[in-house]
Amino acid sequence: MALPAGRSRELDLEQIEIELLLEGIYRRYGFDFRAYAPASLRRRLRRRMDGEHVESVSALQERVLHDPAVMERLLLDLSINVTAMFRDPSFFVAFRERVVPLLRTYPFARIWVAGCSSGEEVYSLAILFAEEELSDRVRIYATDINEVVLEQARLGVFPLDKMQEYTQNYIRAGGKKAFSEYYVARYDGARFARSLVDGVVFARHNLASDAAFNEFQAIACRNVMIYFDRSLQEHVHRLFYTSLANFGVLALGQKETIRFSPYEDCYEELDPAERLYRKVR
Repeated sequence: MALPAGRSRELDLEQIEIELLLEGIYRRYGFDFRAYAPASLRRRLRRRMDGEHVESVSALQERVLHDPAVMERLLLDLSINVTAMFRDPSFFVAFRERVVPLLRTYPFARIWVAGCSSGEEVYSLAILFAEEELSDRVRIYATDINEVVLEQARLGVFPLDKMQEYTQNYIRAGGKKAFSEYYVARYDGARFARSLVDGVVFARHNLASDAAFNEFQAIACRNVMIYFDRSLQEHVHRLFYTSLANFGVLALGQKETIRFSPYEDCYEELDPAERLYRKVR
């Protein structure tokens, strides 16, 4: 059913406002959200409009461009921060079985966790590598666009009320110890052992605009590209392909795939159900 003419004009005007806001953010702060999926982007902008008590995207733009604190709050809304330790436990089972043996063939391996958010997946992989006695031969590079969540990741403190869920995930993911051995409970937080991330490099990186920065034996970017439009997805696939060493492994999220990307023929499926792909050309 067609929208009433007035409502259609409102949406057209809002789309113009959104495009101007995103262009302004890119030129003022260097963050590029111009190729993010429109529906998700619109929802997140409206959430920040409510938070800033403004009635229009143009009003939000005025605040964002003149007040970096408002930009930081908007960045939290625009970043994808839905995560959990050992999220999708079957993925970590497959990673142990299919990827760890490959990593053992290298004297030293670099792993890139792209879009690491507040660090739950980084600590999950660090625990897995510790249990597989690979910690000294692996370096994790954990990147995100958002400095606020990166700082949370560096601290390694997660809500205590999440530990029961995370413990169950850990057990289903093939954990080899008592999960509580990895953290100390303090007040309402669980602080994870610093030794887990002694070798982790945390850094800001924008998948939409920043270049490749190293060569990796494995890249994990799970449930991030679902928020990108097709052109940005292709850009990120190019970035990952360029960054992966020959026979390196790419790990994607459950709703993501290498199929229909420009690099589909450059990978073999290690575990299609868990979205693990190996670069072969």
